[in-house]
Amino acid sequence: MKIRDMFAKPIDRDIQGVIKVGQDAEENIKQELEEYVVTKELQKHFRDFFSNYKKGIVGYTDKMGVWISGFFGSGKSHFLKMLSYLLENREVEGKKALDYFIEDEKIKDPMVLADMKLACNVPTDVILFNIDSKSKSAGTKGKDSILNVFLRVFNEMQGFSTDPHLADLERQLTEEGLYDKFKIRYEEMHNLNWLENRHKFKFHRDKVVKTLADINFMSEEAARDWSRSTTSTYEISIERFAQLVKEYLDSKEENHHIVFLVDEMGQYIGDNTDLMLNLQTITEDLGTACNGKAWVIVTSQQDIDSITEVQGRDFSKIQGRFDTRLNLTSANVDEVIKLRILEKTETANETLGVLYENKETIIKNLIIFNDGIEKKLYENKQDFCDVYPFIPYQFNILASVLTSVRKHGASGKHLSEGERSMLALFKESAEKLMDMEDGKIVPFNIFYDGLAKFLDHSHSAVITKALENDYINPSKEEENFNVNVLKALFMIKYVKEIEANLENITTLMVSDINEDRIELKDKVEKALHVLVGQTLVQKNGDLYIFLTNEEQEINRDIERQHIESQAITKKISEMIYAGILSEDRARYSKFGNRYNFGFNKLVDGEPFSTAQNFDIGVDIITPNSEKSGIESTLRMHSQRENKLYIDLPNDRAFIDEIRTEMKIEKYLQISSTTNIPKIEEIKAIKRVEMRQHQDRGKLYLEEALKEATFYLNGEKLDLRGKDFRFNVQESLERLIETVYHKLDYIDTPMEQIHIKRLFQNRGDRDIQLDTLESPNENAIKEVLDYIKLRTRDHSKISLKEIKDRFLKAPYGFIDIDIEWIVSKLFLDGNISLTLHGDTVSLFNTSEDTIINYITKRQYAEKLLIEEKEVIDERYIRSLRNISSTVFRLEILMEDTDMMVKKFNDYALNTINELNSIKENYTSGKYPGENIIQEGIKLLNKTRGMNNTLDIFKHLYKKEDEYLEFIELYQPIKSFFTGTQRDIWDNTQHFVSVYKQSRSYILNEEIEEIITEMEDIVSMSSPYNRIKDLPTLNNRFLTLYNEILDEELEPVKEVINQAKDRVLEELEKTNLMNKFGARYRASFDNLMERAKSCNNVATVNGFKIEADTLRRRYLKEIAEELKKRGREETKDTDDEEGIISTTPPVTRRKYISIQEINRTGSWEIQTREDLDKYLQELRAKLEKELEDGTILSIEF
Repeated sequence: MKIRDMFAKPIDRDIQGVIKVGQDAEENIKQELEEYVVTKELQKHFRDFFSNYKKGIVGYTDKMGVWISGFFGSGKSHFLKMLSYLLENREVEGKKALDYFIEDEKIKDPMVLADMKLACNVPTDVILFNIDSKSKSAGTKGKDSILNVFLRVFNEMQGFSTDPHLADLERQLTEEGLYDKFKIRYEEMHNLNWLENRHKFKFHRDKVVKTLADINFMSEEAARDWSRSTTSTYEISIERFAQLVKEYLDSKEENHHIVFLVDEMGQYIGDNTDLMLNLQTITEDLGTACNGKAWVIVTSQQDIDSITEVQGRDFSKIQGRFDTRLNLTSANVDEVIKLRILEKTETANETLGVLYENKETIIKNLIIFNDGIEKKLYENKQDFCDVYPFIPYQFNILASVLTSVRKHGASGKHLSEGERSMLALFKESAEKLMDMEDGKIVPFNIFYDGLAKFLDHSHSAVITKALENDYINPSKEEENFNVNVLKALFMIKYVKEIEANLENITTLMVSDINEDRIELKDKVEKALHVLVGQTLVQKNGDLYIFLTNEEQEINRDIERQHIESQAITKKISEMIYAGILSEDRARYSKFGNRYNFGFNKLVDGEPFSTAQNFDIGVDIITPNSEKSGIESTLRMHSQRENKLYIDLPNDRAFIDEIRTEMKIEKYLQISSTTNIPKIEEIKAIKRVEMRQHQDRGKLYLEEALKEATFYLNGEKLDLRGKDFRFNVQESLERLIETVYHKLDYIDTPMEQIHIKRLFQNRGDRDIQLDTLESPNENAIKEVLDYIKLRTRDHSKISLKEIKDRFLKAPYGFIDIDIEWIVSKLFLDGNISLTLHGDTVSLFNTSEDTIINYITKRQYAEKLLIEEKEVIDERYIRSLRNISSTVFRLEILMEDTDMMVKKFNDYALNTINELNSIKENYTSGKYPGENIIQEGIKLLNKTRGMNNTLDIFKHLYKKEDEYLEFIELYQPIKSFFTGTQRDIWDNTQHFVSVYKQSRSYILNEEIEEIITEMEDIVSMSSPYNRIKDLPTLNNRFLTLYNEILDEELEPVKEVINQAKDRVLEELEKTNLMNKFGARYRASFDNLMERAKSCNNVATVNGFKIEADTLRRRYLKEIAEELKKRGREETKDTDDEEGIISTTPPVTRRKYISIQEINRTGSWEIQTREDLDKYLQELRAKLEKELEDGTILSIEF
C-alpha cells in the first residue's frame, strides 16, 4: 500500500501549516477554523481562559492578563488567533467563528461552551498583532517601548494615523464631530485623499494647517504652532494611555470590551528590564482604569523561565500580573499532527496493524538509543498506526531542534516568528515518502529540508559544500547518504536530549523497518569517517559534532597549535602523580605500616618534580617512549636500577585526548580572533570540549594503568588485581624489601616512651624490653661501628649525619629508631655527646633535657657524637675510694657518667651538710670554721666540671686532699652533732661572766680556772681537751656562787634601810594611803631581783638603785606636802575675805649626802685637808639653803 493512500485527508493538500498573525485571507481563516484541533490540553486552556474572561463581563476584575507560553511550533500563535476569532465572533463565509466550534463539536464541556457564547455576545474590539512587526525599530537594539506599540495599534484600530501626533488630532476632530468635514475639505482644497496621504504629513504641513483653519477648528496661527510641535518627540504616560482606552470604552455601549492579543511578546522583551517593566505597568494601569473591560493576551516561548533567571525579580513580577497562564506542551502538538495530518483510513489502519504485528520484534531491535535519556518509541500497534511513517521520538526531538535552531542557526526573524511549525515539517516530510510503499520510515535527516531556507549561512553553507565535495559526494547525488548523516548531525547539534554517538545516529538514519541495522551502522560509521576526515564533523570521544564554517576554521587553528612531546609527558605526570597516584610515600607493612618511603616519580624517564632524590622510584612508560612494549629492555633496566617500571599498553587514546585538550587550551590562551561570527560562543563550546577531552584523557589513562605490565628486579610481575594503586603499593613493597635489606635489623619497634624508659631504668641491668634480651642488636652495632669509624678519623659526627646515613638505603630506619639507638649507646657508655662545645652528660644535664637534645629536630645538627674514651681503672678506684671514705657510700655501677653523677650527688649532700654547720659560726666562736669552708670549696670542684674524664683525673690527683679533709671534718661534725657544743657554750658564758665581775672578785682559784678555760677555747683543735671543760665549769660555778652570796648580804641590808626610811617619813604624814602600797611593792620587787641575780657586778648595782628609790620617794612626799600646804592657805583666806600676806611655807628637801659629795671618799692627812673638805661641803649646803628649803640630809 502506498503511503499517500493511507491518510484520511490528502497529505499533499494545501493547508496553512504555519499560522502567522496577520494572515487574514478569508479562505485561510475558514480552513483554520475547520481544521483546528482542540486537543485534551486545549480543552483545559479554553476552559481556563473563558472562565477568567467571564469575570470581566459579569463583574469587575483587575486580573486581565493572559500569558500563553510554548516552544517554537507548539501552536501558541494558532491558539492566539483562535481566541481573536472567537472574541470578535468573526463571521467567515456566512458563519460565525463560534459556530465552527459548535458544529464540529470541538468543545466537549457544555460549561466551557456557555462561557464562550457569553464572550462572543459581548461587543469586543480585537487587536491582534505581532509586536515585533508593529515596532518601528528593527533588530534587537533600540526597540520601541511597549507603550508606543500599544498606542500605535490602538490608534490604528480606531482608524487613526499610526503617527501619534496626527492620531491625537484625528481623535480631537472626531470628538468635536469635525473629522469627516476635515477629510472632505482636505480633498476639496488640495485634491488629496487624507487617509491615503496622511503618512506624507511632513511634506503637506501647510495644507493641513490651512484645512484646519478653514473648518474653524483653530486659527491658522494656532494650527501652525501645532504643526511645529509635531516635530518634537511624542510623549505620553502609561496612565494617560490607560485613560484613553477607558475614554474609548466609555464612548461605546455598555460592557464594551477591548482585547490586545500580542504575539511573540516574550521574544520581543528578551532580557530588557525596561521593556519588562513597561508591560507590567501597562497591564496594571489598564486593569485599574478599565475594570476588566480591557484585556492583554500575550505569547512567549516555552523557555520563559530561562529569562526569569536572567531578570529574576522583575520578570517574575510581570508574570504575577498575568493571572491566567496557559502553557502549550509537546503533547498538544503530537495530538494536532496525528489528527490533522496523520489520521489514517480504516484500511490503512488494518494494513499497518498487520505490518506491526509481523515486524514488532524487528522494529524494537532496529530503533534503539543508548544514551540513557528517555525517548519515546512505538508503545503498541495503535501507536504505530497513529504516527506512521514517523517514529514517536521525532516529535520531542524535533521540538527541541526548532528551539535550538532558533537560538543558534536561524536567519533573520522568520523562524523565530513561527514560520516553521511542527505541523508544516511533519506534513512536508510525509509528502517526500508518499509515493513509497508501506514499511518506509521518515529518517530524521528529512526534517532538515523543511528548515534549510531559514538557516543562516554558517550552517547551510556546510551542507551545500558537502554536496559539492568530491570525497563526500563523488557522484553529486541530490540525496547523498553521507550528506544526509551530516544533516542529521546538524539537526541535533544543540539538542541536549540526544547524544550524537554512533548507535543513536544509526537510529536517526533508519528509513525502512526492514533495514539491517548492522549494515546501516557500518554505513553510518563510514559516512562519519568521511565527514570527520573532511573536517565537517568533529569526533569528541564517542560523540560526533557538526561543525559550522566558523567552528571548522577554529578547529583548523587549534590543530595547528604545536604541543611538545615533553609537555604531554609533563601533563601525564601531573594527571598520575597529582591525581590518580597522589601518594608521596610507599608504605611498608611491617610493624603496622610503621615505615614508609618517598619515591621518585617519573614518566618516560622525566621526573614529575625537580625535588626528587629518593632511593627508589616509579617510572611509567607510555607509548611515546622508546622502551614501550620492549620486555627485554624493561627487564634489564629494572634489574640495574632501584625502580619499578610500569609499561602502559600500546594504546594512544589517552595521549590523543591529552594532546587535543592542550591544543584547545593553548588556542584559547593565545587566540585574539575577532572577525569570526559568534567567536565567544564557539570559544565557550571549546572550553566545554576541552574539559571533556580532559575527562576522557583521565578515563583512558586510568584504563591503561589498569592494564599496565609491571617490571621489578628484572622480573615481569604477575599482578592479578586490577586496582592500579594497589598494584603499585604491592610492587613498591617488594622493591623496599630489596633496596632496604637491612631494615630487618630493627626487630623491635621503639617509640618515645621507650627512650624515656631507658633513662628511667638505666641503673637496672636486668631490665628487658618486650621479650628480647637485646632488642635491635644488629641495628645498634651498625650505628656504633659507624660512630667508631668516624671517631677514629678524629672527627665528631652530628646526629643529623647519623640520621642521613641510616634513613637511606640499605637501612631505611626512621628517626625514632635512630634516636632510641643513640639513647641506648649513650646510656651504655659507648658514646659521648657535645652541644655548643659543652659535654652533655647525666651529671650536668637533666634526663628530660638530654631526651630533648636527642629527639628534637632543632638539635639534630648541633648535637655532636663520638665514641666515648675508656676511663683508666686507677681513676675509677680513686673515685670509689673517695666516695666510700668521705661520703660513707659505695659507687658500684659501671657507667662512668653515672658514677660521676652519683659522686656529685653525694658531694652535694655533704656540701649541704657543711653549709648547715657553717651557719653555727654566725652565732658564736667555734673551732674548725676554716676547715668547713675549705671542704665546701673542695667538694664543689667536680660539680663545676663538665667532662667525665677530667673529673676522674681530678679525683685521682686530689685523692689525698679529700681523705685529709674527711679526717679533719669528722671531729667538727661530732662537735656540732653531740653535747660538745653545749659544754663549749657554757664555758664561753662563764668566762664572759667572770670578765664582767672581775673587779669585784678577789679569788686566785677562780682566776686559775678561768685561765685554763681560755686556753682550751682558744685552741684551733680543742677536741681532745673539751672533756676537761665540764669539771672546770662545775668548779667555777661553785666558787662564783659563794662569792655572789657574800656580795648579796650588804645589798639586801641597803634595800631594807632605804625601804624603812621612806616608810618612816611617810608615817609622819597623812599620805600613807596614797603612796604606801606602791612604795612597798617597789622595794620588794627590787629585793627579789637582787636575790635572783647571778652576777656579782650586777648585784652591787642594786645598792645604787635602792638609794635612788629612797631619794625619789622622799622627794615625792615633800612635793605632795608642799602642794597641800598652798591649798589650805588659799581656802582659809577665801572664807575670811582677807587677802593673805603670810609668806609661803618653806618646803622640805631631801638630799642624799652622795648628791652633795660626789667624791667616793675623803683622804685626810692634815687639818688643812679637813678644813678644805668641810668648806666645800658647807658651800654646797649653803647653796641649797638659798632656795628657801628645809634640808633633810640622808646619810
